[in-house]
Amino acid sequence: MGDGRSNRVGSALSALIQTLIPPLTNEDDASLDERRDDALSLATSIINGHSRPSVLPDIGHVSDRIKQKILINGYGDDEKATRVSNLLSRLVEQPVLSQKSAILHLLHELAEADPLNDRPESNGHQADNASLPRNSIELPNPTLSPHKAPTRALEDTFSVNGLRQLPTREAHLSPSRETIASRDRRYQSRSETSVPPPEVHPEVATDAVMDTGPTEASLLHDLPFTLQGLSSTHLPFSSRTTLDLPPTLPLPALSLLHKLAEPSLLYRVLSDFVDLSHDEGLVAQSLRAAIGLELRSYLGLIASLEGEIRRAIATVNPNEPRGGIGKAGVTLKRCVVWTRDATMGLRLMSSMAEEAKSRNGGQLITMIHSFATSHGDPFVAAFAERMLAQITRPFYEMLRQWIYDGELSDPYHEFFVHEQSSKLEVSESGIARPAPATSVWEDKYKLEEGMVPSIIAEEFARKIFLIGKSLNFIRYGCGDSAWVEAYCKDASRELHYGDTATLETSIDKAYKTTMARLIDLMDNKFKLFEHLRALKSYILLGQGDFIALLMESLAPALERPAGTQYRHALTAQLEHAVRGSIAQYDSPDILSRLDARLLELAHGDIGWDVFTLEYRIDAPVDVVITAWASTQYLRVFNFLWRIKRVEFALGSTWRRCMTGARGVLASVDNRPGGDWKNARCCIAEMIHFVNQLQYYILFEVIEARWAELQRAMTKANATLDDLIQAHTKYLNDITHKGLLGKAKSGVREEGFSHQIYYLLKTMLAYKDSVDGLYSYSVAEFTRRQEQSARQETGLAATQQKKRRSALVDEGARADSPFPIAPASLSTASSADLVLPPLRQRLEDLSKSFRSRVNVLLGDLLAQPDADMKFLATVMNFNDVYSPRKKPRGGKGKTPAASVKSRSEKETKDGSREGIKEARGEDADKRSAAGDAVDGAKEREKMDP
Repeated sequence: MGDGRSNRVGSALSALIQTLIPPLTNEDDASLDERRDDALSLATSIINGHSRPSVLPDIGHVSDRIKQKILINGYGDDEKATRVSNLLSRLVEQPVLSQKSAILHLLHELAEADPLNDRPESNGHQADNASLPRNSIELPNPTLSPHKAPTRALEDTFSVNGLRQLPTREAHLSPSRETIASRDRRYQSRSETSVPPPEVHPEVATDAVMDTGPTEASLLHDLPFTLQGLSSTHLPFSSRTTLDLPPTLPLPALSLLHKLAEPSLLYRVLSDFVDLSHDEGLVAQSLRAAIGLELRSYLGLIASLEGEIRRAIATVNPNEPRGGIGKAGVTLKRCVVWTRDATMGLRLMSSMAEEAKSRNGGQLITMIHSFATSHGDPFVAAFAERMLAQITRPFYEMLRQWIYDGELSDPYHEFFVHEQSSKLEVSESGIARPAPATSVWEDKYKLEEGMVPSIIAEEFARKIFLIGKSLNFIRYGCGDSAWVEAYCKDASRELHYGDTATLETSIDKAYKTTMARLIDLMDNKFKLFEHLRALKSYILLGQGDFIALLMESLAPALERPAGTQYRHALTAQLEHAVRGSIAQYDSPDILSRLDARLLELAHGDIGWDVFTLEYRIDAPVDVVITAWASTQYLRVFNFLWRIKRVEFALGSTWRRCMTGARGVLASVDNRPGGDWKNARCCIAEMIHFVNQLQYYILFEVIEARWAELQRAMTKANATLDDLIQAHTKYLNDITHKGLLGKAKSGVREEGFSHQIYYLLKTMLAYKDSVDGLYSYSVAEFTRRQEQSARQETGLAATQQKKRRSALVDEGARADSPFPIAPASLSTASSADLVLPPLRQRLEDLSKSFRSRVNVLLGDLLAQPDADMKFLATVMNFNDVYSPRKKPRGGKGKTPAASVKSRSEKETKDGSREGIKEARGEDADKRSAAGDAVDGAKEREKMDP
């Protein structure tokens, strides 16, 4: 049991010493451990040096003595005696306490002690130790009896005047420990004269009057100066951050002075922070002003405290204990209590001032707001709220100007909206010009999410950003500054922190009003929706009659080489198409923006390859219809224009074949009859393919996305950003689905437009071959007519020659690239030389078309997009094709590629036999086999 008790006592002493002896500044671990070991040895010697008092083990006897003392001294009536009996019974029943009789004996002895009778002895005891150092710790004299020494120390501790002097330490030290004691006194002296102090529990503090050093009245006299950061007689400041305390004061007094020194030092630091002026933001300046106001409030508290101290010092009586300062109601301990809240506020402001060095604007407001929302102390939260009311005034002023004027007044970049430097675009001639309106809306202002204070939600910040940007765009982009000024006069109001309901109402109202005005200007004044509808009608070929008339009028001119095309001639044909269609009823402003132009010329191009339509867009509509959007419209137009050209060419050939089938072709059905049947079937397949492709692009893609665009633009509370996003999505869907773009993967998106391009070229080549077959049929019909005429009339050879010459001229006028055979070839043997290459050419082109369609359908079916799968299903509704995927990564050629190479070879062979391919009206200018060779070479250059 003895060993267990010793272990518990040793553990308790170790924990106590760890708490009471903190590490000093720049002290290593070895020195700290040595000091703590010395203190532990001292405490152990003190405990072991006292003999245990003789305490009766009978707890009942001690209880009776306590009850008897209560009744004899008249401390209370019978009710209190009964209460004491109940408490004693509860103490006896406690199983934790093992020395109940010793505890009761201690309490009884403390109640019987009379320290006033022993004061002279105590004073004499102190006089005996007058030779010791003033800041040393005095222990009981070991020569005294074991009972008398503890009693005297106990009486000093619980006397009315308090502990007059701490016991010295050297009394219980052996001679070998004197060096250690002197070192401990040196460490103690250093810790008592520096700030911050060692951690001392407030329970050890007393209201003692010091016999050595300054009195409590003297310290109270100097305290108001110290709390204002001014040096005094007993409490001087050695530096801006150091306060020197009297080294002769006991530890309880030092503990109190340490607590009073904290606000003094904090006040000096904050005063320097407020007085320091340099180039900083408005929010930081308001923080300094708010801290200055709090410091003035703190000085008011010090003034009140100084008045109380002066009244208390005026009533000091030297004859009373402690001069009677306690009766006056002002002590150091009470000053600590009175300045506790002020000290907490100074601590908080010191943390704010330290954090403000690395923060600015909204970040600084967020930091202070975190004290109000993330701290559990109600005092800290209330103090931070009071500071925010002052600090956020510049922020709310910038917010007011932004949401009501559309102007950004932020010279120090503290607002969460940042204005970027204006950009200049350098033209090809080297002239710098302002950026277009798109830059004004998209790039002029940016939302800095890191600067958004926590007092404003993220969604709320986006609304504020859009309000100011819209007002600025209305003022400068739309030229409607009068409305902005009128709106500012009517709606502007003062904003301040704490009025959340009013702020939200103001923001919502300004948001709705501003967005509605901007959309109204874009719709009614600048005709945004009409421009989008015109782009759909003219650039996306939605106006069917206009496109058909334009293509019919331009077809003869576009068959000629690109170098012979003139813009004024194309513009005249465009105006003719407008006047001849329903487009003539559109707005003159819309029609004036429509123009025909030529793309960049390349060698071998014809008019079809370089012609395009242009729709000019001005500011501020180009915020929505950007330069990128115009490029996307041009891509879609060129793609649709090629399809329309093929449709127009196939339609013309089909009408000629159907008309000739009832006349010329019926007369020669015995020779090329099977070829015409195959040609009509193949042309029907091509027409079906083109029609289904046009239907898919115009209706399944463009019309469906146009309906989505209209719904997005006409929804309630739509913003200009919503219009831009909806239009961008509209173009992306059209270019991806309409141009048959593939699903994006790790490689570059190739799309199916390349395959469509080769299919269209194959169709045009097949159309030219069919025209050649038609020319051959006409020539065969002519030859038979001549032969019949010779048999019937028996005309002379000269007359036959003239008639044959006339028929040759008639064949040259026919729209065909194939020449009419001269008289020497107008025989059955010469016809056999022309028809087989032509027949092989048609067969190869037909196979090439089917092969390419199979590959395209296979790729479309493999796409995840449902619309593309639907297109493949519609094109192959009767399963006439066998879809297959195009092989990838192989060295061998695809079937389509092998057919294409074989077709090109046979084209050259057919050219050497005198077969010629023509385009439209150019056929009458090519009458020799050499011209066919030139045409074949030209096509080879155009093929990729």
